[in-house]
Amino acid sequence: MFTAYNTQIVLKIDWSELDLFGHVNNVAFFKYIQAARVNYCESIGLTSVNEKNKLSFIVVSTNCNFKIPLQYPGNVKVYSRVEWIKNSSFQLAHIIVDDAGNIAAESADTVVLYDYTKKSKIAIDTALKKVIESREKKVFD
Repeated sequence: MFTAYNTQIVLKIDWSELDLFGHVNNVAFFKYIQAARVNYCESIGLTSVNEKNKLSFIVVSTNCNFKIPLQYPGNVKVYSRVEWIKNSSFQLAHIIVDDAGNIAAESADTVVLYDYTKKSKIAIDTALKKVIESREKKVFD
């Protein structure tokens, strides 16, 4: 159904994520987005922890457009893909889908490659760009 998205993660909705109205609180959506972002980045060789001599990233921005409420119990599936690549950053698009296949939210993250030792951003090298292009099955200019 979401064939343009080559990466996905399934997450269980936890009872603790509900708000006073009985549906999943908006803060939990950002937890799902974070899990999807980390999953994608780790799949292309970027670590989410500050390990010496490993490529890492830092989040520049994130947003979420809520479409429908999520309910407990259930699962969400988050589909992710890269929308664009620049010199040191790229944008991940996510779609959060409920158990019935309905789109509950759409979001986007901009992440920058970051050297935590030098405390500065670094350029996306050709090798990493090729890994992303291979995963996305497209060439980025």
